[in-house]
This record gives sequence, C-alpha cells and structure tokens, in this order.
Amino acid sequence: MKIYVPLDSAARALGADQVAEAIAAEAAKRGVDAEIVRNGSRGMVWLEPLVELETPEGRKGFGPLLPSEAGQVFDGDGAKALGLVDELPWMAKQTRLTFARCGIVDPLSLAEYEALGGLSGLRRALGMNGEAIVDEVKLSGLRGRGGAGFPTGIKWDTVRLAHASQKYIVCNADEGDSGTFADRMIMEGDPFTLIEGMAIAGLATGATKGYIYSRSEYPQANAIMRRAIEIMREAGVLGAKVLGEGPAFDMELRVGAGAYVCGEETSLLNSLEGKRGVVRAKPPLPALEGFMGKPTVVNNVLSLATVPVIFEKGAQYYADFGLGRSKGTMPIQIAGNVKYGGLFETAFGMELGTLVNEIAGGTASGRPVKAVQVGGPLGAYLAPEKFGTPFGYEEFDRKEALIGHAGIVVYDDTTDMLGMARFAMEFCAVESCGKCTPCRIGAVRGVETIDRIARGDASAIPLLTDLCETMKDGSLCALGGFTPFPVMSALKQFPEDFATTAKEAAE
Repeated sequence: MKIYVPLDSAARALGADQVAEAIAAEAAKRGVDAEIVRNGSRGMVWLEPLVELETPEGRKGFGPLLPSEAGQVFDGDGAKALGLVDELPWMAKQTRLTFARCGIVDPLSLAEYEALGGLSGLRRALGMNGEAIVDEVKLSGLRGRGGAGFPTGIKWDTVRLAHASQKYIVCNADEGDSGTFADRMIMEGDPFTLIEGMAIAGLATGATKGYIYSRSEYPQANAIMRRAIEIMREAGVLGAKVLGEGPAFDMELRVGAGAYVCGEETSLLNSLEGKRGVVRAKPPLPALEGFMGKPTVVNNVLSLATVPVIFEKGAQYYADFGLGRSKGTMPIQIAGNVKYGGLFETAFGMELGTLVNEIAGGTASGRPVKAVQVGGPLGAYLAPEKFGTPFGYEEFDRKEALIGHAGIVVYDDTTDMLGMARFAMEFCAVESCGKCTPCRIGAVRGVETIDRIARGDASAIPLLTDLCETMKDGSLCALGGFTPFPVMSALKQFPEDFATTAKEAAE
C-alpha cells in the first residue's frame, strides 16, 4: 500500500504528523506493508489532514482525518472517505499549471519530479541562447506574481542586456501578505520547480548565482528548500555546469528576520546584503544596480516556479489561458470567513463573485458577505456590487483595486469597515521602514484621523482623504503608496460605517 500524508505546514498544524504516526501503527497492527509518503498539500485546507490512498483507479482521499480514524484508510471506506481526489469539485474546476505536481509528488524525490515533466523545460532552455529564452518568456505573457504585475520577460531582458562581471537571480519568497500562502506551498510541495525556474532565468540573463530570500516564519519550507537545493547540486543540475553541460549556476537560501517591508524588492536587497531593510530610491533599477550593485532579476516565487511550465509546454500554450493582458493562470489563495479555504489555481478571467460564492462556498458564518479584500493588507475592499469583476490586472485596476499576490480574504456583514481602515493605517505605521515621510508620519496621522472620525468628528473625513492622496503620490514604495487602497475603498463603499460611528458618537 502507498499512502500519502501531507507535510505541508497547514496540514501539520491540523495534526498531519499524528495521523501519519497512527497510520504507521495501524499498518504494523494489521501486518500490512505500507509505504507512507509525506507529500505537499492539494490546497483544500478544510479537508486537512487529507490522506490519500493509491489505488488502480486513482488516489482516494480521506479527510479531515483524525488519528483515531486511521483504520478507514486500510478499509478503503468510512465516514471520512471522499472518493477520487482528482474528481472532487474543488480539484476538477481548476487549471493547474504552476501547481500541477504540488500534493502529488514527494517534494524531495527528483525522480518523481522528472517523471512528471520536471527538468524538461531546463533541458529545452539549454539549447537556446539568452535572447531566445527571454523571447519565449515575453511571448508567454508571464507577469510578476508578487504584486505589481510587471512583465517578467522585460525585466529579464534588461538584465540580459546589462554589461557586468556578475549578475544575480533573486527570488522574493518573503510572503508576508495576510491570506497568502502559495509561495510556502510551492516551497514545501514542489521546491524543484522553483530551482529549475531560477536556473532558466540564469541561462537567460547570464547570471551565475541565485538567492532565495525567505522568511523566518517558514521553518518547514526553509528546511525543505535547503535540502532540495542540495539534491539538485548533488545531481549536477546546479553547480559549475547546469545539468553537466551548460554554464555555471548555483544558489542558496537566505532567511530574513520578518520585516514586512522586505517584501519590497529594494528593501529585500538591502537585507540580503546584511544592511537594514529600508527602501532604496529608484532609479537605479535593481535590474541594473541590484544585489551588490550588480544587475539583478528580482522575481516572486510563483513567477519563477511557472517558468518551467512555459518551457515544457511552450509559450503559446501558456498564453492561451487567461484574459486580455493577464495571461496564464493565477494560484488564488482563499481565506477569511469562508466555508472552503485554500489554494485554487485557475486561468485569469473568473469573476470575483464566482470565487467567493461558488468556489469558497460563501461565509463560514452563514451570514451575507460584506466585503472581500484582494491583494493582502494593502489591497482594496470590494463590496458585492463589484463581484462581477473578472480576475485580471487591468480589470481590477479599473475598479481601483489590485490583485497583488492574489490572496482574497472574505468578511461577513458584522465587520466594522472603519475598524478595518484603521487597521490598514496602523499596519503601515508599524511596518514602515521609516525612509520616507509620507509613509512614516502619514500612517501615524492616519490612525489619529480615523480615531477622530470614530469619536464623532465627521469633519475629519476630508482630512483622511487628503492624507491618503499624499501617501499614494509621495511614498517611495508600495507600503505607503498602497495603504490608501484599503482605507479609501472602505470609506467609499461603506460610508455608513463611518457616518454611523460619527453620528452615534455625537449622540
């Protein structure tokens, strides 16, 4: 028997390790020769720990499984039996490209990785010159998955054309947005695809060294990632010659101390260099003067982990998915007050309302949805009236919203939106690196101004609007520049929460 038990952090938090022990004990008790594989998560967090049994028909799921229910896996039936995992509605409705192997393979088995298409993209890239590799990425339409949505191919081309004795590939794995966990899931469930993507980026640009900048809050992901790099190096994928025949490319993992602002690429580079994590003024761009003053590609985990798919299946195959200029698929992370939370990868274009009401199943509380925040703590709140908005960069921009890292957090009608606006300003004040005045001081004044409104001073509302405009236009980076998005969206779409507070305080 071959039984899969996730080692994903969410599954472990819900008791996966204890379930694995119970399954091993049950196998010994029954005298069954059972191989227990610790895989990544399929992304259905409400079913974790999700145990899968390999059968001739496919992998059958059991979950959320308790240690006391381990016998059901050996019986092949029971209250927690779910049937074939690939046929579950959540899985069947997805288009899995970046996450095609996640939850299926042993994350540290290079043989399983290759059996499911791994390294074929890198082998293809080895037969191309840098310009051809970059052109393939441009044709795919891949854009940065970390927030800004900048075309990946253009960034790579800038580094490729730069003249320098050394170039670098830096992966931004500092996943600090609330409601996001896709980077962690890739590093825990399919780390080789990230390494392969970084190696292809190195071939494209002439970079010979890569760094993954992760966060200290991800001990499981970091441990798996370190071992994955060692395995790739031992196999000759990394090192003096890529796959034993190409130019040199090697990499290492670095772990930050947990500053949210280090998710911004120039703060990240300062931290990576051992300096204080503060924002750098641009220009110069990191693509020209990045890590150690050398040309540097800085891409998000999902951007780099998607590159192998593009080279395995072809740029046009990838570009055929999506909507408008938003090409390919997006791993959407669903969290907050929802019945079904987890990771759902789909082509750009699905309406927000479909994601919230059908995929996520509405609220866990059963109450009406009041707002959805997309893009982390700096993302705008969208009311149900905007649920017809297709999931795409330009489509969200037209609604004064942003996709960011594609985390969506759902709130029901009991949520105080004035309180959420205050939280956004307080978050900015706490996490500001202090480099620029609009962010450092503006966020503190923002908290004070919202407190005035909460005490009944409605005359402070125009002041809050003016302050947000100043922060948006004057901040050096997205922390101060995007904080006005949640604040102003809350104010514009839920004015009753602000007016009611002021009225009640006055009475």
